[in-house]
Amino acid sequence: MPTTVELVLRPEELHHSALLRQKAAQQTGLSPGQIAHLEILKSSLDARGRDPVFRLRAEVYGPGEVFTPEPALLDALKPVDGRKGRVLIVGAGPAGYFAALELLELGMQPIVLDRGKDVRARRRDLRAIQQFGEVNPHSNYCFGEGGAGTYSDGKLYTRSDKRGNLRKALRLLVEHGAKSDILTEAHPHIGSNKLPGVVQNIRETILHYGGEVHFGQMVTDFLLKNGRITGVVTQAVEPAAGASSAEWQADAVILATGHSARDIYRLLHAKGIPIEAKPFALGVRVEHPQTMVDSVQYRQSPRDERLPAASYSLVCQVRDRGVFSFCMCPGGLIVPAATAPGEIVVNGMSMSRRDSPFANSGVVVAVEPEDLAPWHKHGVFAHLEFQAEVERRMFAAGDGSQKAPALRLPDFIAGRMSADLPGSSYIPGLFTAPLYELLPPFIYKRLRDGLGQFGKMMRSYLTQEAVVVGTESRTSAPLRIPRDPVSLMHPQVAGLFPCGEGAGYAGGILSAAMDGQRVARAVYSLKVER
Repeated sequence: MPTTVELVLRPEELHHSALLRQKAAQQTGLSPGQIAHLEILKSSLDARGRDPVFRLRAEVYGPGEVFTPEPALLDALKPVDGRKGRVLIVGAGPAGYFAALELLELGMQPIVLDRGKDVRARRRDLRAIQQFGEVNPHSNYCFGEGGAGTYSDGKLYTRSDKRGNLRKALRLLVEHGAKSDILTEAHPHIGSNKLPGVVQNIRETILHYGGEVHFGQMVTDFLLKNGRITGVVTQAVEPAAGASSAEWQADAVILATGHSARDIYRLLHAKGIPIEAKPFALGVRVEHPQTMVDSVQYRQSPRDERLPAASYSLVCQVRDRGVFSFCMCPGGLIVPAATAPGEIVVNGMSMSRRDSPFANSGVVVAVEPEDLAPWHKHGVFAHLEFQAEVERRMFAAGDGSQKAPALRLPDFIAGRMSADLPGSSYIPGLFTAPLYELLPPFIYKRLRDGLGQFGKMMRSYLTQEAVVVGTESRTSAPLRIPRDPVSLMHPQVAGLFPCGEGAGYAGGILSAAMDGQRVARAVYSLKVER
């Protein structure tokens, strides 16, 4: 039996294999030469002490003990032809693509439909919104192959590992091109420059084993018969010569459209398929110089080049509401995440090296139904309409481009205009605007007080070099598509399986991927029972 050991390493020791063996040998009583294999199980950075260290958990294999690598998951896949069932998957994000991979493993044929473009073609539309302020409502930072996470850092940390097989999801990412370090890092990420290639490889796997992936197909109707969904109707986003609409028939439909597909919510409502409002969060994105964050977290300036760009996580309570940092991007960029003309939405991303001179994080306030009395006239769409109204208000304050309203952090807290703005990673540009008036009062006041508390928790947080940018509004879906907790099927529409972040059951790449796997197994179980 291998022996499990805990190793503590300074940054300069982390990649020194001989030293790792020596430290492991000291704990097991073996000599370094007697160690047949050293398998790293977990790696985390501990910056709580005077000097940052890496803490590793590892298994040590001694003489006669053989380490057997796990067999590749993709080796178990076999071609499918639809005879065991065909399943429509609406959405090519992590929920949709991992559902497709799971269906292939189960012998069912996945047909993936996405309104957006493949990851390569998406880049032209991202450039258009970044440099020219042109928002393609079908292809942007939220819509398209890989979903919102593809060009939003590729963070893989999740607390939702009980929802599914976390290691399986990570291994599938590695087998499609992600670095193997994500299997052991405590806070893994892939990076927005690396994740598109991984996503493309997943698509190629789906196609290779008999699945289908169709881009530029926007769902405009659900085909219903006797309380069951039998398929969907799509409209070609860029119709070529010939028919621009199509009907797709299948044994089940997995709805994995992401948190910003507002038209899908309205289609469900129009078809009489129940949906429900749910709590979400809204706020701003706060950007600091990365050197400030490094100095506070590592007590080093400049930081040791062998240490990653430092991050932070802050949370407090303000008048019975949580105010918290969200989607923190060390060494990252702020990007425009609008999904329609006439709105300003911002998000954060990082490349794999996280080497931008800026660090940004969403800082948001929990929004509850009792906060939205003026919007209750919109019924189930109260939360969505509130979200959209804030985004439109931010846009109206500008010049019609994707420039975002902003203030220096101390000015935002004080409720005053900034004379100028510090440098920023946001390519479309920033303009000074009264965010304290543009944000709803109950949001602004809690953000103001919460950020003030953050300044007490984290030295130098309230620096004049920090900028507050509006608005961080797409933290999660403002609506939920109900499903039975056992069958995972919509309680009133047989064969319809709400899935992932857009349905209200996930909150990030990994949790969405695991929900996709879980839903795929539920589809298969239903097919077997029938």
